Amino acid sequence: MTLSSTQNFLKHHTEVLVKDVGIEAASQLSGRSKASLNRYYSDLPEHADRFMPIDVVAALESASSFPHVTTALADLRGVILMHDDQRPNAPARGSVNSDVIALSQRFALLIAEYQTAIEDGTISANEARRLLNETLALQRVLIDMKLNLEREAT
Repeated sequence: MTLSSTQNFLKHHTEVLVKDVGIEAASQLSGRSKASLNRYYSDLPEHADRFMPIDVVAALESASSFPHVTTALADLRGVILMHDDQRPNAPARGSVNSDVIALSQRFALLIAEYQTAIEDGTISANEARRLLNETLALQRVLIDMKLNLEREAT
């Protein structure tokens, strides 16, 4: 039995999730062995019908830097999820140095999103929306940086 493109897609994002969290931490958080976690994203024919249970996905995504599997599922349905890591209740960073770091990180996310989007040679509507979301997030960082520079100049 060979994997369908949908199965490959989900297994790939499951692997990215586990590697984002770290195999040791993922094993502890999920209560699953490292071997079981590996089977969830294995592309071997004997593991083609094995997928990570949703409660395990939820536990791992709560510890990950990004909701990899949730976003993959949304992509399969043509749904756009907006991941916004800004925390309005968090204290303002307020320094140009931290803004430059945030700008670098946001730009790296934009470039990574672009790389993913052009892998197949075309940018789909869904991929274009994700690029737009990253561009808007980058714009927010630039506005924060501008405000901090103006405040420091006075």
